[in-house]
Amino acid sequence: MSLDYPDIQGVRTYMLGLQDRICRALEQLETDTQFVEDAWEHARGGGGRSRVLSSADVLEQAGVNFSHVKGERLPPAATAKRPELTGLNFEALGVSLVIHPLNPYVPTAHMNVRCFVAGTDREDPVWWFGGGFDLTPYYGFREDAAHWHRTAFAACKGFGDEVYPRYKKWCDEYFFIRHRGETRGVGGLFFDDLNTPDFEHCFAFVRSVGDHFLPAYLPIVERRRSMEYGERERSWQLYRRGRYVEFNLVYDRGTLFGLQSGGRTESILMSLPPVAAWRYNYAPQPGSPEADLYANFLGARDWLETEPAAD
Repeated sequence: MSLDYPDIQGVRTYMLGLQDRICRALEQLETDTQFVEDAWEHARGGGGRSRVLSSADVLEQAGVNFSHVKGERLPPAATAKRPELTGLNFEALGVSLVIHPLNPYVPTAHMNVRCFVAGTDREDPVWWFGGGFDLTPYYGFREDAAHWHRTAFAACKGFGDEVYPRYKKWCDEYFFIRHRGETRGVGGLFFDDLNTPDFEHCFAFVRSVGDHFLPAYLPIVERRRSMEYGERERSWQLYRRGRYVEFNLVYDRGTLFGLQSGGRTESILMSLPPVAAWRYNYAPQPGSPEADLYANFLGARDWLETEPAAD
C-alpha cells in the first residue's frame, strides 16, 4: 500500500465532528429550535445524515449535511475535467451547509469540504479534496466583507503565500452567474482537485478551512441579527434569493454531482431557500441601499485592504 494512501476513515471522523460542532453553534443562536436529523442510506453503498433547522428566530432555514456515498462509476460531473477517471468506482465524503437567515441584513452563507477517492479497489487510488466557503449578503457592509475575507486569509495561513489569492480568485470566478453577469456574493474561498504535495498536507488544509467557518460567520450574524427591517428589505431579500436558486440549479457542480450519482434529492436541494421570488426586468432605484449592493459589493474586490471601521 502506498505511503500516500488516503485515510478515508480519518476524513470521515473529522467531517462527522465538524457537522456536530457547526450544528451546536447554530443552535445557540436560537431560543428553543434545534436541528432535525434525517439519516439515510445510498442505494449503491454508504449514506449520510441530513440536519435541517427551520422557522427559527434567527435562521429561516439552515441545512448541514454529511454524506459518505459509494458508487461503481463516477458520474459525468466528476469526470468532465478528468476523463481518465471514467469508469472507476468511487467514494465521496463531504460536509455541505447552506444557511438562509430570516433577517435580510444577515447574509446567506455556504460552506463545503469534500474528499473523492476514485479506484478504491486499486493499490494506487486517485484522491483529491475540494471545498471552500462564500458569503451572499443582501445588503452590503464593508466591515462584514472584510472580516469574512480576513478569516479566509487566516484559514490559508501557513499553507503558502499564494493560496489565499489563488482560491479567492477561483471563488470569484466560480460563483459567477454568467447569464446575469454578476457574482453570487462577495466570495471567499473555492478550491478543487487538491492532491499535492501529499494527503497529510491537503487534509490539514481542508481541516483549516472547515474550522474557520464559524469564526468567519458567527460574528457577522451577531452584528446584524437585531437590525430592524420591513417589507421593503424582505422583498429585496427574496428577489436576491432567486439568484441563489439560479446558480445552484444551473451551474453548481456539487448539485450536478449529487443528482447524477443518484444521491438523495431532499439533501441535495436542501441548499435552496425556503422562499424566493422573481420580478420581471427589475432594477433597484439608483442611489438606494439595494443598488449599493451591485455597485460596491458584487464583483471581485480586494477586501483585505478594506478599512476595518464599522459601517
